[in-house]
Amino acid sequence: MNPKFEAGINIAIKIPKHKYEQTIAFYRDILKLKVEEKPIDNPTVSRTHEVTFGNNILWLDCVDNYTHSETWLQLTVPDIEEATLYLQTNGVETCDDIEELPKNMHWIQDPAGTVFNVQDRTIK
Repeated sequence: MNPKFEAGINIAIKIPKHKYEQTIAFYRDILKLKVEEKPIDNPTVSRTHEVTFGNNILWLDCVDNYTHSETWLQLTVPDIEEATLYLQTNGVETCDDIEELPKNMHWIQDPAGTVFNVQDRTIK
């Protein structure tokens, strides 16, 4: 078992509500990046903006219950079940209660607490 993990294009920054408007203005007005609000139906994210960030997409997520920002990264794999088994075999448990996810995706964390969304490469 040797799954191939690759960086995905999505990066999420979880931003406390009291800093959200200032953060949106920074990316839109100071950095002059393309910033577009997107509809979201998520119990922990009240608003989200998509930012074109080179070849990546930066998601600026407003979270009402955070006191500081966190950066979450995406990993893609060819087979989510094999990758999950591999991670568990190596002592990395999923933590899917962090935030609601579609099926066939998982949240994991590195030892420092960085959150990763692990998903099948065919999911967009």
